[in-house]
Amino acid sequence: MTERKPTGVSFESWVDRQISAAEAKGEFENLPGAGKPLPKTDGKDTALGWVVNKVRAEGHDVSALLPPSLAIAKELDDLPDTLAKVRREARVREIVEDLNERIRAEHRRPAGGPVLRARPLDVDEVLASWREAR
Repeated sequence: MTERKPTGVSFESWVDRQISAAEAKGEFENLPGAGKPLPKTDGKDTALGWVVNKVRAEGHDVSALLPPSLAIAKELDDLPDTLAKVRREARVREIVEDLNERIRAEHRRPAGGPVLRARPLDVDEVLASWREAR
């Protein structure tokens, strides 16, 4: 763990001393990517873009990074596949009712991004479709 910065020492010199000490210990040797050029950018890269690429590279779902209205729209698109994996009717009902509540909450929220154009689903219609698909 790093020691606290002593009083009366500027941050620059304190950081420089820590870097010099780490270099002397060899802590910067054999780092992944050492000696390789940085990836080229198109000038449009943002911090969020970097995060999305990192999350994708590690195999995680990026939908949590979407604004709520887009995340809900994506969830609506994926709903048939999601429900196809569900075995109990009560669980289907829970999923659809939860989604409907989040749709209603998004409609009540002031628009701070893309507008959600979906309406709450009819739970009985979704259940009927789910039964037919089984």
